[in-house]
Amino acid sequence: MNPYVLMILISSLGLGTTLTFASSHWLLAWMGLEVNTLAILPLMAQQHHPRAVEATTKYFLTQATAAAMILFAATTNAWATGEWDINNLTHPLASSLTIMALALKVGLAPMHFWMPEVLQGLGLTTGLILSTWQKLAPFALIIQMAPNTNPMLFTTLGLLSTLIGGWGGLNQTQLRKILAYSSIAHMGWMIIILQYAPQLTLIALGVYILMASAAFLSLKMASATKMSTLTAAWSKSPILASTTALALLSLGGFPPLAGFLPKWMVLQELTKQDLPATATIMALAALLSLYFYLRLCYAMTLTIYPNTTNASTPWRTYTTQSTLALALMMTLALGLLPLAPSVMALFA
Repeated sequence: MNPYVLMILISSLGLGTTLTFASSHWLLAWMGLEVNTLAILPLMAQQHHPRAVEATTKYFLTQATAAAMILFAATTNAWATGEWDINNLTHPLASSLTIMALALKVGLAPMHFWMPEVLQGLGLTTGLILSTWQKLAPFALIIQMAPNTNPMLFTTLGLLSTLIGGWGGLNQTQLRKILAYSSIAHMGWMIIILQYAPQLTLIALGVYILMASAAFLSLKMASATKMSTLTAAWSKSPILASTTALALLSLGGFPPLAGFLPKWMVLQELTKQDLPATATIMALAALLSLYFYLRLCYAMTLTIYPNTTNASTPWRTYTTQSTLALALMMTLALGLLPLAPSVMALFA
């Protein structure tokens, strides 16, 4: 892609998210979401592959449906209350419809069906943008609407997302689909605690972005898109295979890695709110996710690619890709747990 076109598209992504962050009027927030969607579509279709075009079309139709629902809900609220303010979405029908539309935008269950298929048709870099940056603007609106929304709706969405995200990734062999179900499960952890402690939602979102960035960049460095490809990772680069396995375990919430931090805090807050059954279900759903991460780690570190030669592996070559972003994200994704008190003080 032309560097100038790429710069314009990336700038438009930032503009759309910033516009949604800064707006208190529903039309401006809706406009920011639409700029975000339109900016990522050329990035998704740049491979000129039928699968990429199919994924782009599915994503566009899904996001257009969600945008229409948001506009309809905002109009309904304006008709009922006479206000376009985001914080004053007091009409029950409008608030519930808007939350469902935003859940469709970020891929929360049961509106998650588009996400694995779309992510499977994209490159790892575009998939990283879709899994991280594209969730910021809808989550900003969900956080603003949380005080005026039925708490049972958040609990239902959170439990369904963690269960389906864990269950759906069990029988997958495509890495991008596994990361898509991982994203659905992590969204559930963020949304279920939003009504009780919004700062924990921000912590969970920030840590997830770091972990997902480390995982996507690692797989891009290893040129791996299927589980069978991971079996050659140790022969190519033992250090990269080791750090990628640790990043995947961090995504699963394995202590003492950084991914354990948000899960620990969320379970602690749920028990404080006298919700032991909900906390138990969330913890068991986390074990489902941890299982398919362990499958990937087993394929990377304990499996050797079939090899008939006795010579040293001939394909171990030096990469020309930049490793600065990967090193930074990997360090943060693995070592944030000791900074837990500082992180909590920052968001308190």
